[in-house]
Amino acid sequence: MTETPKLSRFTSFAAMIFAAAWMTAAAPAARAETNLRVFSGGQNQRPDLMRKLFDDYQKANPGIKIDIETGGATSELQRQYLSTVLNAGDSTIDIFMIDIVNPAQYAKAGWLEPLDGYLGDEAKTIMKKYLPVYAQANVIDNKIVALPAFADAMFMYYRKDLLDKYKIKPPATWDDLTKAAMTIQKGENEPNLQGLSFQGAPIEGAVCTFLLPYWGQNKEFTDAKGRLTLDLPAAEAGMNMWLDMVDKGVAKKNIAEVNTPATVTEFKAGHVVFAINWGFAWDRFQSDEDSKVKGKVAVIPLPAMKGGRSATCVGGWQWTVSGFSKNKSDAAKLVRYMSNPAVAKFLATEGSLLPVFPQTYSDKDVLKVNPWFAAALPVVEAGKSRPVTPQYAQISDLIKNTTSAMLARIKSVKDGVAEINAKAGQILP
Repeated sequence: MTETPKLSRFTSFAAMIFAAAWMTAAAPAARAETNLRVFSGGQNQRPDLMRKLFDDYQKANPGIKIDIETGGATSELQRQYLSTVLNAGDSTIDIFMIDIVNPAQYAKAGWLEPLDGYLGDEAKTIMKKYLPVYAQANVIDNKIVALPAFADAMFMYYRKDLLDKYKIKPPATWDDLTKAAMTIQKGENEPNLQGLSFQGAPIEGAVCTFLLPYWGQNKEFTDAKGRLTLDLPAAEAGMNMWLDMVDKGVAKKNIAEVNTPATVTEFKAGHVVFAINWGFAWDRFQSDEDSKVKGKVAVIPLPAMKGGRSATCVGGWQWTVSGFSKNKSDAAKLVRYMSNPAVAKFLATEGSLLPVFPQTYSDKDVLKVNPWFAAALPVVEAGKSRPVTPQYAQISDLIKNTTSAMLARIKSVKDGVAEINAKAGQILP
């Protein structure tokens, strides 16, 4: 999937025009140079595209110089790095990008600068423009602590060519998926062909692996006040479903070692029928030179458990101003620029990054490059947040490590679920 140069120029130009117009009204024309340092995450957060946007912003605002810092291939590694920097009160980073699960934790620690005072009258209405789940995640104790950069969610990718070949409809339930995968695996008779790849390694994706079938039974992990409401039989049923897939040969025996990049690599090599992964993976499947599945991939919502509903993990990334920055006003202006519809369109067309604005999903230029966005919007809109709590890092470590241990059969499902229930009950209110 390749974007035309004309469209690239349009989106970049639109972003630059927005910056020029907004900043002309907001800042003096002449000023001493201000250096802003931005931590822009790892490869999956596309720092190359952020650099282009920063360059446009600098051209429109000659008093601003933006340096970019990258690092950490996963959300966990980035969180560890930022926690070290911010615990030390380091003021060298002015702006940083964080996962959707982090605003509550960072706000409670005093690491984020509330943005309400920098947004002026717009503070009353700005959050209504975003998809609701992102507006909710970035408002803590009635204060806007971050602005959405781009959305994400877990999708079910599948080999459309193979389902068409065997005249199989896209599965609506996990039982349907298991049957479809086994039929195709038997028909193709390829020893390396996996029916389903998902994340069982002790990474953030394993938190979603635990929650997906649990949510799919109409169950909630916490209530509206953040209190634990884990239904043990439902949680056990979800984990046993994954292990049943392993036993039937649908999923790999070493699924407890599979991480996000492994799923992407194996799917684009043509070795997987169904794959659960984040939105960024679409661009890898369609645009990477070594992909063997270009033009053969489609997306559907995550299947439901029998009698339940489809549910997916919402991800996404947010721009925040450091509470220790010495350039908070200028940093807030840059964050506001990086969270506007023109930038969302640029990121969607150039990098297939999911927008945080509903209207961008129906933009004709965006759909020309990403026709799958039409199917993506309902998935993102219906997505669920992982537990929203200042103690999320502890909850994440508990769930991902225990889930991986259950998938590795180091712990029984009954013991593992009981451990999550007991320890999460001590962490949450």
